[in-house]
Amino acid sequence: MAGMTTQSTMNVDFSSVHNHYERLVFEAVLQRASDYSNLDAQALPDVACVALNRMGSQYIRHAVDLTFNMTAKQRTAMEENLHDSVTFAFELVQTRIAMRARR
Repeated sequence: MAGMTTQSTMNVDFSSVHNHYERLVFEAVLQRASDYSNLDAQALPDVACVALNRMGSQYIRHAVDLTFNMTAKQRTAMEENLHDSVTFAFELVQTRIAMRARR
């Protein structure tokens, strides 16, 4: 970016920045894994990646910042999006593994 100066001496810690949906998706995948007993533990990170990509991103520093400012309608929509994204991800990964097995 032309004309911008950088302050290379500034020490900034970005470690608190994360995607709010990561923890929610990881928990949902672990909770639903027993419904997909044909998938092993190595497939579950793939499920999480597919679900996270469908959810989009919501970067935050503190979970309370987002949760506190959500309306009930927004919270319900997020929960539905989480459920739909995780279900889609399990089905997609399961289908791809089944297709590979047929080769």
